[in-house]
Amino acid sequence: MTHEPPSTLLRAALDAAERGWAVFPLRPGDKRPALHGETACPGVGDCAAGHRKWEDRATTDPDRIRRAWSVRPFNIGIATGPSGLIVVDLDMPKPKNKSNSSADTPSGVTTFKALYERTGQAVPSTLRARTASGGHHLYFAVPPGVRLANTAGRLGPLIDTRAWGGYVVGAGSIVHGAAYAIADPAPVAQAPDWLLNALKPPQPPVRPVVLSMPKCGTRAAQAALERECDTVRAAPEKQGNTTLNRSTFKVGRFVAWGDIPRHEVEQAFQAAGEERGLTVAECRATIRSALDSSLRTAQPRKTA
Repeated sequence: MTHEPPSTLLRAALDAAERGWAVFPLRPGDKRPALHGETACPGVGDCAAGHRKWEDRATTDPDRIRRAWSVRPFNIGIATGPSGLIVVDLDMPKPKNKSNSSADTPSGVTTFKALYERTGQAVPSTLRARTASGGHHLYFAVPPGVRLANTAGRLGPLIDTRAWGGYVVGAGSIVHGAAYAIADPAPVAQAPDWLLNALKPPQPPVRPVVLSMPKCGTRAAQAALERECDTVRAAPEKQGNTTLNRSTFKVGRFVAWGDIPRHEVEQAFQAAGEERGLTVAECRATIRSALDSSLRTAQPRKTA
């Protein structure tokens, strides 16, 4: 497998940091973070006060970047949330074959253009990167104080977004022998209001107030979600999808009991699955199926 020389990737990482984007190393030739997970945390350095995940360790410090990229030819991860970005990931349909009916689906680029046209506007000029698979990343700046989460397919087929809790592979990186590269070096445009509104998390339904003894179900649900997401990230090779299905099913009972919103569970497992190396579509399908099954079979709390 061919990797870019360390100096080339180092320069690309420094270029991203100069834009104010927080970067962290990805495995050479891969999309997955190169940083240790919680189970392997040595508890020193950045993690002396407790494990810090990749989003917390992403940096714009050129000295830290030089030290990291002097070790290996790491690919470049851009932590979108800390960088003040929302990146729209526009995918391409997979090649047509007998078992794939998605080949007739419009590309993410086409669908996103149509969404913009409905607002009476054209897609603005903004920094655009071409991905290794031939898709596009559109970079938009998020106003201060606005905190968005990742989405998968909310805007339309083959359109995902990355914000807090997410990252994109930076230009200069090489994945499966293909490069991520800047296709349009235009300045990063402000995210339009219609896009920000479309990406706001759905409001939970208003439920009548029920007076009862307080329970700690929500705390237990959050702990279970975090534990199972870590399990997915640490899944052995070729067991990522099976582990994602099993872990999602386990947490589904808390959704059935009303302790945690379904969309929060979906977003957390989507990010964990992608970090493990699963595709966006694979994660989405597995999570939906596992949650649906868990909701159908969940026992009432008192008998569980």
